[in-house]
Formats: sequence, structure tokens, C-alpha cells
Amino acid sequence: MRVELNYGKGLLPVELDDSWDVSVIRKPEMPVLPDAARAVELALSDPVKCAPLTEQARGRTSACVLVCDITRPVPNSLLLPPVLRQLVEAGIPKESICILIATGLHRPNEGEELAELIGDRWVLDNFRVENHFARNDADHVDLGTTSKGTRIKLDRRFVDADIKIVTGLVEPHFMAGYSGGRKVIAPGVAHKDTITTFHNARFMSHPKADSCVLDGNPLHEEQLEIVRMLGDVMAVNTVLDEHRRLSFVNFGEVISSHLEAVRFAQRYTVVPVTRRFKTVLTSAAGYPLDQTYYQTVKGMVVPTDILEPGGNLIIASECTEGIGSREYADAQQRLIEKGVDGFFEDISAKDFADIDEWQTQMQLKPMRAGSVHLYSTGLSDADKRKTGVSVADSLVDTVRRCVEAGKARDGDTGIAVIPEGPYVVPAYMPAA
Repeated sequence: MRVELNYGKGLLPVELDDSWDVSVIRKPEMPVLPDAARAVELALSDPVKCAPLTEQARGRTSACVLVCDITRPVPNSLLLPPVLRQLVEAGIPKESICILIATGLHRPNEGEELAELIGDRWVLDNFRVENHFARNDADHVDLGTTSKGTRIKLDRRFVDADIKIVTGLVEPHFMAGYSGGRKVIAPGVAHKDTITTFHNARFMSHPKADSCVLDGNPLHEEQLEIVRMLGDVMAVNTVLDEHRRLSFVNFGEVISSHLEAVRFAQRYTVVPVTRRFKTVLTSAAGYPLDQTYYQTVKGMVVPTDILEPGGNLIIASECTEGIGSREYADAQQRLIEKGVDGFFEDISAKDFADIDEWQTQMQLKPMRAGSVHLYSTGLSDADKRKTGVSVADSLVDTVRRCVEAGKARDGDTGIAVIPEGPYVVPAYMPAA
């Protein structure tokens, strides 16, 4: 049996033995909007719990539109032109409209990558497109403190704009429940101190800080409180199918419209599975998510619910940009030196997490659940040593070895395959 995993900008074929008990886990088939551009226009004219964009923009003098960075496949070429045209038609000068890339603590997007991210020449030629830099103190406004004690500092270009709009993709997120909406604001355009506070071990280790969980999720609660500090914010939310086609789009007040998009997405993204598996084969979702090992960790964490304790989790991720940031590489080195328990003990008392060490903390989940194996053609030997997991030279051989080990123990040849990686959330729900 041949399966294909999302890998880089293409598909990675894997041959599985026909005698094995293979379960391929995919989202149910999603509807595809027949005219995506028209669907965006209709969404702007029929908003969720706010006035149409043209009405809100009339008489205003400035606007800031947030877009996700290159790690999210948001269809910006569909979204930005109609949004920006309506702002200009309402009387806001082009030079007073800023498109701000919500990088969080990720690197900036520039040059050809920036052109790919925006996806429209008219937008690039007529509007300011700028990156957020979380470490630049002067770029941020202090909005006060949340009820959980987080000091909130956000990019002043967004805070000071008359019209505030976020755009994004609503998909499962292994910490915040779902991406998009309020998450584009924080951590998207938050200051380093804000991000490292609500990404500390206390937040990250909360049992509700998990994929597709919003109720009781401390990150989500913190993000909602941050949004309410800002006053009126609007959002354009999208949901894509497995082939990155537009399945859903809406526009409206940021919290209400995001929740409406979540309700649509969760019908497809959470897939009930009636058993656990000794072997799980997955991907890091392919490009653009699998450009770094840092992002690959998402694909390791999401399927752990269907992994038998002590089982083998195998993930394929291209990692063309290597392991990630220097800070993340340092955190991974500490994991290797201290071990799982020692690393967690080391970070537990911190009020401010070290930059990117939260991703190392999330890697502890699959490492505690079983053995993790990585197949990657993009990592250097030095970076492979920093992963803290077993690195496979041959994906096929590793899969075969893991399945045959299960067969030798009790005759079980079951293997779960998740081609789309963390965009699908398999949930163990045993049959009644």
C-alpha cells in the first residue's frame, strides 16, 4: 500500500506492507467555495456582530491590517485587495494604511519571501508592508496588566490605528486551541516580555493548553483579555481544506467571528479514532510549516492521544531552514544535557520563559508518551543531534522496524498514518 505525506512543497511517498493493518486518518471532505474572491466580498458586506467595513472606515484617518507570517498558508492574495480597496474607497489615504506582519518572535519576512507572503503586486506597490519586531522596546505601547498578571505591550502601529483588522487561518493549534483571530494580535504583534510571560512553563503545562480546546485554555483566556484592552477590532477568518482551497471565510468583530470560524473548522479538524496504535506515522504538514524543526514539534504533539504508551511516533519534515532560532537551538541543547525531567524542572520556576524554549517544553509531551523518530532531508548533522529524538536515515526502514516490533510482541500490525500532520487532530474515542 502506498501513502503520501505532505512534505516540503510536494508529497513524500511511503510504501507500506499490504499485510499491515493501516488506518489513514484524514479530515472529512470539506466543502470548497466555488468563487473564492466573491465569497470574500460577500463576507465583508455581511459581517458578524459589527457594521460592514466600508461603514466603519468612513471618516477614519488610519488603518492597520495584520497578516500572519510565512509559517501560515493564509490566502492573502484573496483577502488583502478587497479589504484595502474598501478602506481607500471609504477615504483612508493609502499612505495611512499599514500592513503589519505578525511575526511574534519569529524572524522577519523580506524580499521574495515577502512577495510570496502578500501574493499581490498591487498591494506591495501601493501600501506599506512592515514586519513586527518583538524585541524593539520603542515600537510598543504598554496597555497594562491582565488578571493573570501578564504585562501587555503591543505594537503601536496596531494600537494607534483608527481601524484595526486581523487576517488569518483558523486551524488547530497545539497550545492555543485554534490559530487565527486573537492569536494574530498576541503573540503576533506583542512585545517579547508579553510573549515570554504567557508562554512560560505555568501556561504551557496547563492541561487545557491543547489542540482544539478553548474553554479553560489559559492562553486563549489571556488572548481574549488582551483583545478587550484594544477596543474595536475586526477580523477576516479563513478555513482551508486539505488541498489549501478556501472552504470558509467570514468577517466581523474579532472574537465573535473567530468563534464562528472555529465552530465550522472543528467539524472537520477533530477526527474520532476508536483505538490507539503502537506505530503512528505523520508529517509536519508540509510547506510552509515544515521549514524548521521548531515548527515540526507541532506534528509530534498533536497525534499523541492515539499513540499507545511506549509506542513509536514517526514524523517526516523537510526542515529546509534548519532547526530554528539560536535561542531554540540553545533550549534543545539543554534538553539533551538535562533530560526530560531535568529540563522541565529547570524552566518551571521562571516568570519569563527563555525565547522559544516553550517549543522544547512541548516536545516533552511526545517524548514522555513514547519513542519519537524524525525523517528529514534538510537538517545538518549538527542540527540532527540537537533534536533530542531518533533521526531516521530511511523512512521506510524505520516504519517497517517499528511495525514489525509491534507484530513480534503481540501480532499487532496496526499503524496510523496522518498525511496532513497537525492540521488533523485525531482524538481517541473508544467504541461504546
